[in-house]
Amino acid sequence: MVREKKDRRYNLLALTGSAALLALAINLAISAVNAHTKKRKRRDLAGSNVRVNLSAPEILQLANSIISKSKAVHDAVGSVPLDKATYANVVLPLAELEAQQFPLVQSCIFPKLVSTSEEVRKASAEAEQRIDSHVLMCSQREDVYCVVKAFVARGEWISPEANRYVQCLIRDFERNGLNLTSTKREEVQRLRAHIDDLSVLYIKNMSDESTFLLFSETELAGLPPEFLQSLDKAENGKFKVYLRSRHVIPVLELCKIGMTRKTVAVAYGKRGGEANPSVLKSLIQLRHKLARLLSYSNYADYAVAPRMAKSSSKVFEFLEDISASVNELAARELDMLKDLKRKEEGEFPFGNEDLLYYMKRVEEQYLDLDFGVLKQYFPINLVLPGIFKIFQDLFGLRFEEIADVEVWHSDVRAFSVFDLSSSELLGYFYLDIHPREGKYGHICVVALQNGSLSSNGARQVQHICNRASFARFSGLRVDPDFVEIPARVFENWCYESFSLKLISGFHQDITKPIEDRMCESLKRWRSSFSALKLKQEILYCLFDQIIHSTEDVDMVKLFRDLHPKVMLGLPMLEGTNPASCFPRSAVGFEATCYSRIWSEVFAADMFASKFPGGLLSQYIGMQFRKKVLALGGSKDPIDILSDFLGREPSIQAFVESKVQASL
Repeated sequence: MVREKKDRRYNLLALTGSAALLALAINLAISAVNAHTKKRKRRDLAGSNVRVNLSAPEILQLANSIISKSKAVHDAVGSVPLDKATYANVVLPLAELEAQQFPLVQSCIFPKLVSTSEEVRKASAEAEQRIDSHVLMCSQREDVYCVVKAFVARGEWISPEANRYVQCLIRDFERNGLNLTSTKREEVQRLRAHIDDLSVLYIKNMSDESTFLLFSETELAGLPPEFLQSLDKAENGKFKVYLRSRHVIPVLELCKIGMTRKTVAVAYGKRGGEANPSVLKSLIQLRHKLARLLSYSNYADYAVAPRMAKSSSKVFEFLEDISASVNELAARELDMLKDLKRKEEGEFPFGNEDLLYYMKRVEEQYLDLDFGVLKQYFPINLVLPGIFKIFQDLFGLRFEEIADVEVWHSDVRAFSVFDLSSSELLGYFYLDIHPREGKYGHICVVALQNGSLSSNGARQVQHICNRASFARFSGLRVDPDFVEIPARVFENWCYESFSLKLISGFHQDITKPIEDRMCESLKRWRSSFSALKLKQEILYCLFDQIIHSTEDVDMVKLFRDLHPKVMLGLPMLEGTNPASCFPRSAVGFEATCYSRIWSEVFAADMFASKFPGGLLSQYIGMQFRKKVLALGGSKDPIDILSDFLGREPSIQAFVESKVQASL
């Protein structure tokens, strides 16, 4: 038994926007007060190993120190005689290295997201490259792999979580080819390098900022004057619409001219140019070759194997079941759009270019929702206390702001989090919600110090509630199919009237909360055309899964055949080519695009099964905290969900929620 000591290292969490429940509220929030600019004294957080405000040279120096220490530990483990391998001299040093170095690594790479200094951001990016290269080299250490395998062969008893950690080590080594001959290992590394190069090329081909289409003001009818004023003009006086989402989405949503929408949709649907289809084809061939070298039948099986879904066949079954379950609702939604187009444009065929426009038109007609007005009900000084109140009541937590801690910008606020009943300090988080020059432009959560229980008893509690004993199983380092599920459960509170009233108040009169009709409209907006939107996403997920599970696919033909089958007879927009502009299949989410839907489905099951009768039930909230949040990746995600639900997870609650919430 590990003896607890007083010198704890608590987790640190940076929210560069907000997490889960905060996401909608902060997006809607406008500040009724000045930004938080109080000058802070320089004070460290107790138990924190994160270093903020490092200079560029300090970042690079720390990165080198991290690499040196890591190499020393791996050298020591790799030199252990195979017949002397024990938990203490093999597994524990590797686990402690992860726990000790994680906050230091984050100290190096986090500044690229938040620093106002270009020099610091560049140093941070360079440090990340150095550390990534070193981590890759460690993953190819045959000596360490052999010692870990020797430890397993000796059969020493270890805890279930420690055993899971060891199995993850072996799995990661073998997914890098360490169980292959040296010749095949070299081929694996060559293939990976080639895949990386082609992935970069694919994204580069899509990043051309210069391509634009020209339209007259008449051809852009329906676009608001402020949007037109933001567009550049050509010498002939026409407006330049660039093939970037900031221009394309407004045109597809608001332009009244069908031909304009179609022209933009076709151009945007082939924006990767003529080169990208062949690049993607080569990428897929290389991925299949890599998978076969590693004893998988295809790349999809290789990509899905370590995830919650386990196999490509399970993913297909999941996507097809979800798609079939919402067919009737999606058909009703599509008919509504077609009827509206007939009324407004006559008997012109309904195409993909019409989807966003007529969804928007229906929402305008049926939903009494003005986001300009809505924003005025969410001043930040009401939003945060309201959210803290919800988390306090639900999960038994207490939040206190720390006024004198060192931060990386005057906008940043720091908070301590305590257990409500015991007053135990659980951890800290930073809140950095205001945009600024050089800062990462999207909402995200960054774990700065992960949870772990080291040999001296010091604990860091990841994401406040995590209690995993290994850093490997905390933070965002959990099963990728599981990592978004808790956040998607929390999102539900953002659409409930009681919680919206708790976090709202008109900015000119904060005693006046959001009105019931606005709450209802917001909830209906969330679910509007949800089945049809889901079918669109399933279409691309199936496309992604098929091309990564089958050899030599004609991707244009596949998409042309698949589109009407999934989209209820709606044909593919001719002239587009998904292979030219599908970045998720090129890099980052290849063969795993399904994961977002997977998270949404099982989050719906958890929420519908446990929370509707007790949205602020601390009993249910504490069950969620202890059975889900506390475990992180220390158990199989299916076991975690099943234990919380009292049964195996199901898609039924998700399907029913779509039907019940339909327009």
